[in-house]
Amino acid sequence: MAIKVMIVDDSAVVRQVMLDTLSKASDIVVIGSAPDPIFAREKMQKEWPDVIVLDIEMPRMDGLTFLKQIMIERPTPVVICSSLTEKGAEITMQALSAGALAIITKPSLGIRDFIQDSASDLLHAIRAASMARMQRPRSSPRALSPASPSSQSSPAGSVMQERMSSPKLSADAILQAAGNNTSIQTTQKIIAIGTSTGGTQALESILPELPKTSPGIVIVQHMPEKFTATFAARLNSLSQIEVREAKSNDRILPGLALIAPGGKHMLVKRNGTQYHVDVIDGPLVSRHRPSVDVLFRSVANAAGRNAVGFILTGMGDDGAKGLKELHETGARTYAQDEASCVVFGMPKEAIKLEATDEIIALERIPELISKLSNR
Repeated sequence: MAIKVMIVDDSAVVRQVMLDTLSKASDIVVIGSAPDPIFAREKMQKEWPDVIVLDIEMPRMDGLTFLKQIMIERPTPVVICSSLTEKGAEITMQALSAGALAIITKPSLGIRDFIQDSASDLLHAIRAASMARMQRPRSSPRALSPASPSSQSSPAGSVMQERMSSPKLSADAILQAAGNNTSIQTTQKIIAIGTSTGGTQALESILPELPKTSPGIVIVQHMPEKFTATFAARLNSLSQIEVREAKSNDRILPGLALIAPGGKHMLVKRNGTQYHVDVIDGPLVSRHRPSVDVLFRSVANAAGRNAVGFILTGMGDDGAKGLKELHETGARTYAQDEASCVVFGMPKEAIKLEATDEIIALERIPELISKLSNR
């Protein structure tokens, strides 16, 4: 059956171009569009969509308020269509915390060309959202702490254009596998986490539960530029450990979690007994930048059996091969179970490759990481 989509955006141009774009996909049907949530709700009472594409700033009712109402009344997958501004990033993070599944960024100018160029990302986000296991929020979304936007400033559509025109590359495009890692096992652990759709909620349930003595953590969450700094600041405000967007040469230390910046790859390197990260440009790997495969391979090369890897909720297969490489070095590896995933794509692919030692529920992960800090 086709995925039924409702478009809610106050721009007539955005609505029309999205309608034209989505209508070309054989597995998607747009059942309606509306300039604001009030009109949308009237249409949705007649036929409920499988996925809502939702703008944030609209007249009569803003998208965040509408999203919260929907998640309480009838949880439905929502893809946020948001502007690349500091204010837009902060409100969008609140939307993700409230249950939205993905972000499609849009510039203030050149909307028509942008949406046409980003068609593959929009389709990917809608398909991933349609597969999601939706639940009512367990509690009211926490307040968002102000944050500075990321310093990257590349055009909003550049990554989307690259995804459409580039072949699917492996981690070989960034770094070579080191083969058998002979690292001596130590008591100092590195935690590596990779996630995508649903990952913002998953990380928000993990990091705030960790003690300050937790091992150093490196994270790839698929997210557009300018949003990862705000996301890191949000997690930092909720957690005992320090959480921040990574910069090159940041050391990986106990009680610190580093999140790869949107639009950049993050690699772990070792210098003697110390570990640090490099944040670099490069082609898309597994059609993502940052890529989980790149992070996991670098951790396998640098830390080997001194690492612990987690692959969490997300669509696609980014991270599956990297987790396999990490597993083969003697590192302990885990995949989130299907029941607690929003989308079981990435963990499922890792499990197929026999890349995991154990399949575990999301709620068990904080306890596992906390135990590592006590060793």
